[in-house]
Amino acid sequence: MSLPPLVEPAADLSVDEVRRYSRHLIIPDVGMAGQKRLKNARVLCVGAGGLGSPALMYLAAAGVGTLGIVEFDVVDESNLQRQIIHGTKDIGRPKAHSARDRVLDVNPHVNVIVHEERLDSTNVMGLFAQYDLIVDGTDNFATRYLVNDACVLLGKPYVWGSIYRFDGQASVFWAEYGPCYRCLYPEPPPPGMVPSCAEGGVLGVLCASIGSIQVTEAIKLLTGIGDPLVGRLMVYDALEMAYRQVRIRKDPNCAVCGPSPTVTELIDYEAFCGTISDAAVEAARDATISVLDLQRMLAARERGEDDFILIDVREPNEYEIVSIPGSVLIPKGQFLDGSALADLPTDRRIVLHCKVGGRSAEALAVVKGAGFSDAVHVGGGVLAWVSQVEPDKPTY
Repeated sequence: MSLPPLVEPAADLSVDEVRRYSRHLIIPDVGMAGQKRLKNARVLCVGAGGLGSPALMYLAAAGVGTLGIVEFDVVDESNLQRQIIHGTKDIGRPKAHSARDRVLDVNPHVNVIVHEERLDSTNVMGLFAQYDLIVDGTDNFATRYLVNDACVLLGKPYVWGSIYRFDGQASVFWAEYGPCYRCLYPEPPPPGMVPSCAEGGVLGVLCASIGSIQVTEAIKLLTGIGDPLVGRLMVYDALEMAYRQVRIRKDPNCAVCGPSPTVTELIDYEAFCGTISDAAVEAARDATISVLDLQRMLAARERGEDDFILIDVREPNEYEIVSIPGSVLIPKGQFLDGSALADLPTDRRIVLHCKVGGRSAEALAVVKGAGFSDAVHVGGGVLAWVSQVEPDKPTY
C-alpha cells in the first residue's frame, strides 16, 4: 500500500547538499523532490541506544533536516558493544550530547534538537507535536505503549523496532492507515516473563539490522515511495539469516484506535505494564536485605554463627561473568516451573539474589508460596554487591 508523502519539499538544496546527496538524487524514486522532502522533515528518535544509534546516524546521513533526540541516560562501557553512536571517550557523558555530536559529525547540515529528559505522560504530547514522524528505539513495554498511544492521539506515524539476542522485529504503526501497536499487543506480557536485553543479552550487530529497517521505513514515509510496513510485521532471525512477514490486522476492539476507544488520554504506563508482579511486590515487602546485610551474614556464616543458602537466580552465562562468593546457581525458570523447590533445604534460610533484584523478587514469591516464610532476597543484586562490596569485579 503506497501512501502520500508525509511532508512537503523544501524550497531548494544548496550546492553542498546536492553534492552530498548525489547518490540519492540519481535514484528516480527519490530525486530532487524526495531529497527536498527529507530536508524539510522533522523526525524524533526516542532513545540513543542500540536501535537509536544506527537510526540517528542513517537519518542524518540521508539528509533529514531536523532530528530530535529524546534521551536521559549516560554512556556506560557496556553500551559500546552495540550503541555505535557513542565511543570510549564518551563514557560517563549524557547520551544525548554524545549522539548530537556524532550526528553533526555525520552531517553538519542537520538541525539537531536535544531533549535531555525522560519521556513520560507529562511531556510526550508536547514533544511529539513538534515532529512529523516518531522512530522508537526504546527497550521497555511501558514506553512503547506510551509512544503508541501518543502517536495515535496525535495522528503521527510510529516506526517501531524490537531486538532480543538474535531476533528482531520491525513495523510501522499508523492508525490513520492501519493497525497500531495495541492491535498487535493489546496487553503487555506478565511482569518478569520477557527478559530485557540487560538480562538476556543482544547481538550487537542486530541493532544495525533492525535500526536500518526503521530508517528505510521512515524515508519511505517521508518521501511517499514504496510500500511501508503498515499492517505488516517484519521478523528477522539472525542465526538462520531469515526474514518473514506477519500480517497485522486492525483490531476493531482496540482500546486506543478502535471505533469505540476506552483509552482516550494518556494513562499510567508503568502501572499498566508493571515491572514485577503484584505477588513479587508483596513477597519482597519486609523480606528485602541490602548487600551490606548480606556481607555481614556471609561473614557470620564463615564463623559458624549463621546458616543459610545463598541462591543466584540468574542464567549460567551471567554467573560466569561475575558472582557473589558462596552463592549457588539455580536459574529463575526452575523456580517458576517448580523444579527447584524439591531440592531446597528445609533447615536453612533461603536467600535469593539476581542482577538487580527483579528476578529474585519473582523467585521469592514462589519460594514463600511454597512455605519458606523466612526467605529473603537481596535488593540491588549482584550489581549492588560489586558497587558496594567488591568494586574490583566486573559488571555487565
